Amino acid sequence: MKNFFQAQRVAVIGASKEEGKVGNVIFQNFLSLPFKGEVFAVNPNAQEVMGYPTYKNVRDIDGKIDLAVIAVPAKFAIKAVEDCGKKKIRNVIIITAGFKEVGNYKLDNQLQRALEKHKIKCIGPNCLGIYSTYGIDTLFLPRTRLKRPKPGTIAFVSQSGASGSAILDLAAEEGYGFSKFISYGNAMNVNETDLIEYLGEDPETKVICLYVEGILDGRRFLEVCKKVSKKKTIIAIKGGTSKKGSEATMSHTGSLAGQAEVYFGAFKQAGIITAHNLEEMFDYLRIFEKVQIKPKGKRIQVITNGGGYGILCTDAIETFGLEMAEPHSSTLRALKKKMPKIAVVKNPTDILGDADIQRYIDSITAYLKDNKVDIILAVVLPQTPLIGQRSIVDSLEKLNKTAKKPLITVTTGSEYAIELRKQIEEKGIPCFEFPHNAVRAIQIFIEKNK
Repeated sequence: MKNFFQAQRVAVIGASKEEGKVGNVIFQNFLSLPFKGEVFAVNPNAQEVMGYPTYKNVRDIDGKIDLAVIAVPAKFAIKAVEDCGKKKIRNVIIITAGFKEVGNYKLDNQLQRALEKHKIKCIGPNCLGIYSTYGIDTLFLPRTRLKRPKPGTIAFVSQSGASGSAILDLAAEEGYGFSKFISYGNAMNVNETDLIEYLGEDPETKVICLYVEGILDGRRFLEVCKKVSKKKTIIAIKGGTSKKGSEATMSHTGSLAGQAEVYFGAFKQAGIITAHNLEEMFDYLRIFEKVQIKPKGKRIQVITNGGGYGILCTDAIETFGLEMAEPHSSTLRALKKKMPKIAVVKNPTDILGDADIQRYIDSITAYLKDNKVDIILAVVLPQTPLIGQRSIVDSLEKLNKTAKKPLITVTTGSEYAIELRKQIEEKGIPCFEFPHNAVRAIQIFIEKNK
């Protein structure tokens, strides 16, 4: 599996000089990224591609090839695989569509036999392929349309290329860091279980996110995920949970979706966190990617510069079966001396709408020291004039670096708040848009870390 993500010498079969074509975008990716190896263009109908000489056949390239990316029409894909086999290439990514997902089982069977004959591992067909921070990028969507994420610890395995790419684009814009993105399409002989097993041993990956429509080998999937989920977080979102959605998966990736309840039960058995929608998935990714400290319990201390948001946090904490912390009386007495007389120093602690940075520092510091508080949830509403972006971000970063318990934040609003939220997250602190989302994610985080 390693050659899919760390190949040194890559051949792009179907590399094209025609802008916008799949083979053109893929070849350009390897030239644009800090790819650490060599890339070769294979196209019998062109003399050169982007200034690089082309080869009429992959077998004409001197030396060993670690990975071939096949981006030719379906009717030519079998021959391309045969050529790869003769060249002793053992890893291929087949971007090409037009197999069982459109009912072309004859061609699908021919492809299967060719791969088996030459003992080739294949991601695809009918996929976007992969993106690895090592420098492998076979995604045929241009960077002007699909933003690539910064390096990080999230690996995203997606059966759907389109859904996966949209999620990847949004995740990149939101500032999430990825180690790998894998669109595996029809899963001819590399499926979701194989990929999760590999990522379970991948030192670059901390959180595995899975978009799945159907699972090929349920028993093996359960066995592998049970092992991997003990050391890494797996978050899954299931496509095709409705009757019509389940029917649609057959014409999408040729998968049998099965009953959603069965999948959710299996996910639970395997230690997988189920996200019921994309919003939940992003919330869970946010907290599991950024929080390094396991909470000792479920007692949450709320700090807010808006009383209404304190109430909303309290409601959510009760809704999700968590507890409002009851700090030591000595903590509250000491903190009252530093706050205005009209501030509410209990739980939630309302440091008022005119709160400056120092009030946040004083209150967070006090509750970080209190052993009756397990988690701090700090609401920062930046509409008030004394909350400056840079100063609050720097203060939160310093507090978080020395914290022995999780610090979670909530910030709501338009452009200023959105920018503030991004800056807070860049410092490794989860920042949610709404109290409900934050507390829901905290509850899942606590359950996983029991």
